[in-house]
Amino acid sequence: MNVDWQGVFPAATTSFHDDLSLDLKGTTDHLEAMIEDGVTGAIMLGTVGENNSLEYGEKLDVLRATIEHVDGRIPVLTGVAEYTTALACRYAQDARDVGVDGLMVLPAMVYKSDDRETMAHFRAVAKATTLPILVYNNPVAYKVDITPEMFAELADEPTLVAIKESSEDVRRITDLKNIVGDRYILFCGVDDLALEAAMLGAVGWVAGLVNAFPAENQRVWDLAMEGRWEEAREIYRWYTPLLHLDTDVKLVQYIKLAMAEAGVGAETTRPPRLAIVGEERERVVGIIRHALANRPQL
Repeated sequence: MNVDWQGVFPAATTSFHDDLSLDLKGTTDHLEAMIEDGVTGAIMLGTVGENNSLEYGEKLDVLRATIEHVDGRIPVLTGVAEYTTALACRYAQDARDVGVDGLMVLPAMVYKSDDRETMAHFRAVAKATTLPILVYNNPVAYKVDITPEMFAELADEPTLVAIKESSEDVRRITDLKNIVGDRYILFCGVDDLALEAAMLGAVGWVAGLVNAFPAENQRVWDLAMEGRWEEAREIYRWYTPLLHLDTDVKLVQYIKLAMAEAGVGAETTRPPRLAIVGEERERVVGIIRHALANRPQL
């Protein structure tokens, strides 16, 4: 399957009103601001998009609003994060019918599958759709690891076209290159390893803090792709304390708090996620405000 996914694909946030109902206009307005700063794709309803906090119908509502707004300017993917393989297949089909350009497929939620079960899940979803799939490997968060050897076994599934590598082991980029060559498009999925992954061969970045700092995020990636490593490192070093927020279990709250502090969104999340308070809030706000006060001139 021939797709040309590369560049920065935000793991976009989902906006909510104060009563916790969906704010579709807020969601698409925020995405538009990132498009204006140069992102080349978007992933709706990933971890950062609070996929599992939305009802099934709400997810499709978000996709419809996004597809209508984007109007083909960039590829739009949706996270597929369901509790059973059957429901993941159903959602993949419904998302296709809504008009998305691709899927970011996660392992089945809650249950920690073994290698055989994991590959069976991905094969089932791959066969249930004609859409290209970005396989999301995040053993840190989801306790299921898709190793390079497993990706070699899955290489006969034509709809599996790309990998979002989020193991927090940047060596995986090289291992994947050595074992599967150029079979998959490689995306970095860990914000504070993006520059390292780019140097090793990743051509895309599924980014989180881009939601709050789209211009700086895009500039780092553009410089890396141009091989201007010293300039990229300078911005990356400023950016890294913020990027570390992407690796915490509360990354959604942290990213939305950064958006609020930067004046580009609200920090409202759906329970069980609650607003950060106390010393934790002081610490995170301190990181964000220090970055804002020392924002590089682009």
